[in-house]
Amino acid sequence: MQEEVTQKTIALCIRTTKLTADVLKAAMRAYLRSHNQKKQQKMQTQKTGKVTVKQLAKQNGGMTNIEITNKNIRSFERYARKYGINYALKKDKSKDPPVYMVFFKGRDQDALNAAFRDFSTAQIKRANKPSIHQKLQKLRGMMKVQKKDKVRQNHQEQSR
Repeated sequence: MQEEVTQKTIALCIRTTKLTADVLKAAMRAYLRSHNQKKQQKMQTQKTGKVTVKQLAKQNGGMTNIEITNKNIRSFERYARKYGINYALKKDKSKDPPVYMVFFKGRDQDALNAAFRDFSTAQIKRANKPSIHQKLQKLRGMMKVQKKDKVRQNHQEQSR
């Protein structure tokens, strides 16, 4: 069983009246040719999202960079993937609070602007939205007022 798993097998279907060595050889060549083409196509497709600086430089797009703080890295990655931007992160340790340099291709500038617009609107919405703790405090205050009113009403009804 172990040997069967470790060895690779190929299922090859050939329609022929007589199977000769030449027919088998031609079928194997055709299979290997198509297999190699699939490999090359896979390698040619460019990786999107987070890549290394070397890979980004190989894409010949003229790299540009921006600085981003540690808090915003995760949020930036999500929006960069959404807009299909290739980028590379590099940590700048020379500054006291470390700053991250985000490298991206120059031709991705428009997509990056759209991503930052989307990111900034989401951040503004999140900042204006009250936190759960604030909502709870507000509801607790409302419950206290309702309890006091209910007690007053019950007390007034009993005294009549």
